[in-house]
Amino acid sequence: QVQLVESGGGLVQAGGSLRLSCTASGTFSSINVMGWYRQAPGKQRELVASSTSGGTTAYVDSVKGRFTISRDNTKNTVYLQMNSLKPEDTAVYYCSLNGAVVAGWRNFWGQGTQVTVSS
Repeated sequence: QVQLVESGGGLVQAGGSLRLSCTASGTFSSINVMGWYRQAPGKQRELVASSTSGGTTAYVDSVKGRFTISRDNTKNTVYLQMNSLKPEDTAVYYCSLNGAVVAGWRNFWGQGTQVTVSS
């Protein structure tokens, strides 16, 4: 079973920064997509940023220029550097991995980490 373990969430003032980390363990394809979703109270879960194993990245418009996703394929780890945080960034952030396992192509999720930005 693939496991995703996140760290780095917390409480920060508006304008501050946080860096989220997520490490995947288990057996899955080297060709994959890792990313970060978030869900705020009363809102739908949205994809914040994604990164393919080949280096292609994508961001939701609301975080462009503020957030940066990166990954270390040798460690199966993905990071989300969040700068210039705003109160509207407050949400539970979930790490995800899309990759091939013996059962086929699957999506896996981390447990979620709370990010709270105070105004």
